[in-house]
Amino acid sequence: MPDPIIKIIIPARNEEGAIAGVVSSVVSQVDAVIVADNGSTDSTAETARSAGAKVVSVPDAGYGRACLAAIEAAGDTDILVFMDGDASDDPDDLQALLDPILSDQVDMVIGSRILGDCDPGSLTVQQRFGNTLACKLMHLFWGYKFTDLGPFRAIRKTSYDKLAMQAPTFGWTVEMQVRALKHGLKCAEIPVHYRKRIGVSKISGTLRGVILAGWYILGTIFLEAVKGKKPILRESEPRENAQRSPNP
Repeated sequence: MPDPIIKIIIPARNEEGAIAGVVSSVVSQVDAVIVADNGSTDSTAETARSAGAKVVSVPDAGYGRACLAAIEAAGDTDILVFMDGDASDDPDDLQALLDPILSDQVDMVIGSRILGDCDPGSLTVQQRFGNTLACKLMHLFWGYKFTDLGPFRAIRKTSYDKLAMQAPTFGWTVEMQVRALKHGLKCAEIPVHYRKRIGVSKISGTLRGVILAGWYILGTIFLEAVKGKKPILRESEPRENAQRSPNP
C-alpha cells in the first residue's frame, strides 16, 4: 500500500518575517506545502516560494477564503494539515498530529493549545475566553468536548470533502469542527506546544480583530445550530447517508 499523500495548507497575510522558517521546518516532512498569500503587501509570497512552498494568490482577505483556495490548488492528497504562517505552531508536533489518522483511529485531529503548553504571551486572555465559550457551545449543541479551536490540525481529505466548507473568514476553524460532529466523523485532540508568534496578530492584535473573530465564530456556531443537528445534506450525497445520526 503506497504511503498517503500529505499536504500542508498555510494561509498567510504579511508574514514575511516568519513564513520562510515555517515552510522550511516542514517542507521535507510532507509531499507539499501550499501557502495562500492572502493579499500580502510585503514579500510573503516570494519568501515562501524561495523556502520551497507552492504559493497561490488570494487577494480578497479572509482566513477561510485562503484555506479554500489553497486546498483547491493542492490537487490529489490523502491528508490535509493546516497550520499558521506566523511560527506559533510547533513543527515538532506534526507527527503526533498525523499519527491518529495514519493509524486509522480517527478522521480529524485538532492540536489543542489548552491541553498542551503555551509560551508566555502566546495565547491572550481574550483568545482563551473565546475558545472556552465556543467549545462549551459545541458541547451544549452537539455533545462533544473540544477544548480548543486550534489552527494546527489534520483531516483526511475524504472526510474534509463531506463538510462542504464555506466560511470565508474567522469562522473557518469552528465550522470545520461543528460540521465534523454533524457528519459523525471520529475526532480527537492532542496537546501541542504553542509559541509566541512573529509579528502582530490579525485577530488578537487589534480590538477590531477580536470583535470580528468573536462575531464570526459565535455566529457560525449558532447558524449551524439553527440548521439542526443532523448531517448537512449535499447534492452529491445520497439522502439516506445524510439522515444517518452522528456519533457523539
